[in-house]
Amino acid sequence: MLTIANLQKGERAIIKGFSIESVPLKLLEMGCLPGNEVHLVQQAPFRDPLYLNINGSHLAIRKETAEQIEIELI
Repeated sequence: MLTIANLQKGERAIIKGFSIESVPLKLLEMGCLPGNEVHLVQQAPFRDPLYLNINGSHLAIRKETAEQIEIELI
């Protein structure tokens, strides 16, 4: 299973799904929903946090959260 945590800098993917309990409500409000495109912009040292662009919104999420969001590379 590929997750956002598996993305390399510059890669794009489509969000396939996640457990609603494992993803904070704030991420859902900012567009982290199944079917939306995610792009890894940059990663901090030790890959935590990850800086993402999700449908035009720039977000920083923790690696442990990124590991809960399933993706499909495009």
